[in-house]
Amino acid sequence: MKAIYCIALLTLSNFFMTLAWYGHLQFKQYPAIAKLSLFGVIILSWGLAFFEYIFQVPANRIGSDETGGPFTLFQLKTVQEAVSLTVFTLVTVFIFKTDKLAWNHLVGFFFIVLAVFFIFKKW
Repeated sequence: MKAIYCIALLTLSNFFMTLAWYGHLQFKQYPAIAKLSLFGVIILSWGLAFFEYIFQVPANRIGSDETGGPFTLFQLKTVQEAVSLTVFTLVTVFIFKTDKLAWNHLVGFFFIVLAVFFIFKKW
């Protein structure tokens, strides 16, 4: 159950991270926000990143085997990266609508899944 909570919180965290890191590139669609200076964009992104950390820190504490969770640090980081790329892809394709998912993205994701396999495999 801790693994599910961890992944759910990481998903929420990565949604806010994607908005904080890449959302400002979509400001041209919103004229009032598009006029923000670089400093204004940084402050807005920091505000969004605050919510990223609200979910990310508990996710790591719940998920880490150091605090009673099911994942080692390598496993936790690998799960986070897989979640991050999944959330990024969904946001980019369905919310930002700036890119289309192509075959080479799917091949890359396959290799990420393969990385997850190797990280979690007990040798």
